[in-house]
Amino acid sequence: MSNPFLMPVNTQTWANGRHIVRCVKVIQETWDVRTFCFMADQPILFFFKPGQFVTLELEIEGEPVMRSYTISSAPSVPYSFSITIKRVPGGRVSNWLHDTLHEGQELAVHGPVGLFNAIDFPAPKILYLSGGVGITPVMSMARWFYDTNANVDMVFVHSARSPKDIIYHRELEHMASRVDNFSLHIICEKHGLGEPWSGYRGYLNHKLLELIASDFMEREVYCCGPTPYMNAVKRLLEAAGFDMTRYHEESFGATPPEARADAVEQAEQAADAPEVDVSEQHLVEFTASGKSIRVAPGETVHAAASKLGMMIPKACGMGICGTCKVLKLGGEVEMEHNGGITEDDEAEGYILSCCSVPKGDVRIEF
Repeated sequence: MSNPFLMPVNTQTWANGRHIVRCVKVIQETWDVRTFCFMADQPILFFFKPGQFVTLELEIEGEPVMRSYTISSAPSVPYSFSITIKRVPGGRVSNWLHDTLHEGQELAVHGPVGLFNAIDFPAPKILYLSGGVGITPVMSMARWFYDTNANVDMVFVHSARSPKDIIYHRELEHMASRVDNFSLHIICEKHGLGEPWSGYRGYLNHKLLELIASDFMEREVYCCGPTPYMNAVKRLLEAAGFDMTRYHEESFGATPPEARADAVEQAEQAADAPEVDVSEQHLVEFTASGKSIRVAPGETVHAAASKLGMMIPKACGMGICGTCKVLKLGGEVEMEHNGGITEDDEAEGYILSCCSVPKGDVRIEF
């Protein structure tokens, strides 16, 4: 029975898909980090699970580029969302965004998606561990619990290169000063000449973690940062006997070197492999373009499109971001994804082309 004292919300809410948004504000967080804030022209409530991410659809020098970034804002401020990006030396996309994206500019985003979030793993005590710009997803989580006055005991540990590299420094200190269930600890690797710093120095280690959060073994852990940082944190926790089913880390980003090496090895093996008999191949038909091709067992729908010179948008290549979603009109595929597609989408016939392998002849709307 509906409550007569509650009014229904008629404003649209977003769901995983392609959305046109407009940049409404650019905030300089540190000397090389900026936050970009977005809204829709027609009011949309940007609800998502804190920790999830979106994929930007960009065009750089005439070439389509997809890149995924964590949402750094919280859904407790629902009429806009923000991403925070660090300028990387030689980084094609980060430099383009810093130099080109300005207030009033429109672009397309895909999402929100992501298994790394604060909603699916509820816990009364949480430990956030972040390094560098990896602070963005855990900041979204912390902002959400802070804004909603949640009864969650949070310990927030952030590692930065130096005091001038601390992202959201003033906001974090403000949050820690306002509530007693948010404990802030910042570790700086070093500090420059004339930079006052009285906090922790060096790197996170077992003794320092015990000093900061003596009960860390009882907490749900969320970790995000550069790969070496996350590897070090995992080794630290495993050595302490931590229950790693309660450890969660951000898992999208640039293709890791080992995955690239695997791809090269697979390509070399494919070049040396004997030709597959036509009877064992599967026909992949793209109805919108009128093109089709036969692929060997194990090849993905995305690979089939690439062989035909067709570009299905893709960002992560691991079934996480959902960017490569296409509609399957017929046939069966084996799809091993990592949360980039909803059950409703699957029920309607959608698949993620990057991780869908035909089990027979298939027809794709593309």
